[in-house]
Amino acid sequence: MKKLIVFTLFLASAFSLSCSGTKSVANKTNANAPEVKKGVAPVADSEAAVIEMENAGAYGTIKIELYSNIAPLMVARFKELAKEGVYDGTTFHRINQSVIQGGDPFSKDPDPNNDGQGKSDKPNVNAEFSDIPYDTGIVGAARGQDNNSANSQFFITLKRETGFDNRYTIFG
Repeated sequence: MKKLIVFTLFLASAFSLSCSGTKSVANKTNANAPEVKKGVAPVADSEAAVIEMENAGAYGTIKIELYSNIAPLMVARFKELAKEGVYDGTTFHRINQSVIQGGDPFSKDPDPNNDGQGKSDKPNVNAEFSDIPYDTGIVGAARGQDNNSANSQFFITLKRETGFDNRYTIFG
C-alpha cells in the first residue's frame, strides 16, 4: 500500500562530532567506478528532513539526519527539491522487506504504472559512495544502472543490506 508523504525541512541542533579517517580513496576494483570515501564518520547536517505522512496519526513521522560531509551533492539536491515542493504529495511507491522507496514526482499523477520511473527536471547527481554500511534506517539515493544517475528518488533500508554497500550513495 502506498503512503502519501509531505516533506518539510527544519533546522536541527548542530552536533559537534569528531570526524576521523582518511580522505577519499579510489575504488581499485574498477577504474571507472566512483571513488569511495573510506573511514569518514557521518556528521548530522544543521538541517534535517521530516517526512510527514498524509495520515500522520496512523503512520507517524520520519525524521532524517542528512550527511553533507558524506554526500554533499545529494544532500544539496534533496534539500533543493524539498524546498521547491517537488516531494510534496509523492508516495512511497516501493515497499518491500528491504526498503521503502519514494521521491518520484510521477507518483503524484493518477497512473500508478509509471511510479518509480520519474525524476526531477534537474540534471542527475554524480555518485558519492562511502564505506558506511547499509544498516537499518540508512537513506540512500535511488538510481538506474548508471552510477551517476541519482536524481530525486531515495530509499530507506528496513534491514541490513550488504549488497548495497559501496554501490549506492548514502546521504542520511
